[in-house]
Amino acid sequence: MLRRLLFVASLVAPSVAHAQWSEASSSHFVVYSEGAPEKLRAFTDELERFDQALRIVTGTPDRPISPNARVTVFFVDNVSTIEKLIDRRNIAGFFKARASGSVAFVPRSAGGGGLGAREILQHEYAHNFMFSSWPGVVFAPWFIEGFAEFVATATTRTDGSVVIGRSPSYRAGCIDRAGALPARQLVKLDPGKLSDEQTCVLYARGWLLTHYLIRGGHADQLAQYIGAINANKSIEEATQALGDLDSLDSKLTVYAKRSTLTASQVDADKLKVGKIAIRQLTAGEAAVMPARILSENGVDEAAAKTTVDLARRLAAPYPNDAGAQNELAEAEYDAGNYAAAEAAANRALGADPKSVHALLYKGMAQTEIARKASETDPAKWRAIRQWFITANKADTEYAEPLIQYYYSFHAAKQAPPKSALDGLIYAYALAPYDRGLRMNAGIALLEKGNAKAARIAFEPVAYGPHRSGESNLAADIITALDEKGTEGALAVIRGMGQKPKPDASTEPKKGA
Repeated sequence: MLRRLLFVASLVAPSVAHAQWSEASSSHFVVYSEGAPEKLRAFTDELERFDQALRIVTGTPDRPISPNARVTVFFVDNVSTIEKLIDRRNIAGFFKARASGSVAFVPRSAGGGGLGAREILQHEYAHNFMFSSWPGVVFAPWFIEGFAEFVATATTRTDGSVVIGRSPSYRAGCIDRAGALPARQLVKLDPGKLSDEQTCVLYARGWLLTHYLIRGGHADQLAQYIGAINANKSIEEATQALGDLDSLDSKLTVYAKRSTLTASQVDADKLKVGKIAIRQLTAGEAAVMPARILSENGVDEAAAKTTVDLARRLAAPYPNDAGAQNELAEAEYDAGNYAAAEAAANRALGADPKSVHALLYKGMAQTEIARKASETDPAKWRAIRQWFITANKADTEYAEPLIQYYYSFHAAKQAPPKSALDGLIYAYALAPYDRGLRMNAGIALLEKGNAKAARIAFEPVAYGPHRSGESNLAADIITALDEKGTEGALAVIRGMGQKPKPDASTEPKKGA
């Protein structure tokens, strides 16, 4: 933590050179970087080709999405900057999936060897893609990670084609360690608590099993296995589709030693990239970028105080720049300065009355001011919620206005009406990759008496590969639902004191 604070403090220098930043905007991505716009365009083109290749190899249609729901990618200086942002060593890049807007951070200079920034970005985007494309399907952890590894090594050739399915050389050290996580345990819906070595094997052998099934001529077995799990059959019944599990380990080991494991090529003429717009950021947007990167990454209480100091200084020369004031509104909100956040949001709206970000932060700031004051006047709460309604009308396919509208009733200590519950459930449909949102939507579905849909919401959280306290709660809810029905599941939720959060995201954009 100290290392991260020192990094944040280092950005608060006596003077900050306003580097020239550009934005590339495409169907599924918004990418920010300093440097040559043509390189930015080429990178964004490759991301779009990757997205299109995923859709072709999985047979997934491309549907229009909210411009605010696109993945935002920030280029930072180098791997050292990445490590300081996430406060971890040996990290070449990272991705945060959340309903308020998924973000990725990659270095302009990545160095060589090991798991690179591109592989990390493609691996994590694959998770985003999987949960968006099949929100009601439960996948076992080995396939969640195996599929992500299967596509993580995708490369774009000079002719514009994309190759998917190459071996992840950075997992080579764990490919042959079947003894640490035998197939009989690997293919379970819940393989249990895993050691670091077993986690490494889950990724490596998960990739190998995925490749074996998809490229080795056994796709029908994979379909039967996934189908059985989602038909609520026992894991013993489901794994019968994969054949004898004791011999599967040896089959995979032999398969891994093939001199060439085939990959799929998606030809360039099949990839419909669409328009990529490049624009130079305004002086105000470029000036506040150091603070924006910190805010988008997420701040705890201590970092929020330093970040808001930086944002104030960088935004001060640009009171009429919507981008600069939007970042200041966010930084003030993160630091708990709600009146200042509202004032900055007002300035942003003065410059851009249609700014969804500013509409949200004005409503969010007013919500917190009213909550802290224990406001009870229904008329004032209706006026606050109007900002979220306006934001929703401006972008009906963006989850965050619906989430904030729902939360406002809990802030007011009022029971959410049907419109708020329905809105939260639709937000979940828009952003099913957000674990926290799935939890809150599952609770809302239980309250509406839809136990079947609630179970679908909870299961990916309960059985996902990245376990947390939410995973345990989701598993407990499912157990209670099976044993005691809806009321039993709701009793578990009440007993845990589970309450909706202002931001439903597992990776909160706001303070800790």
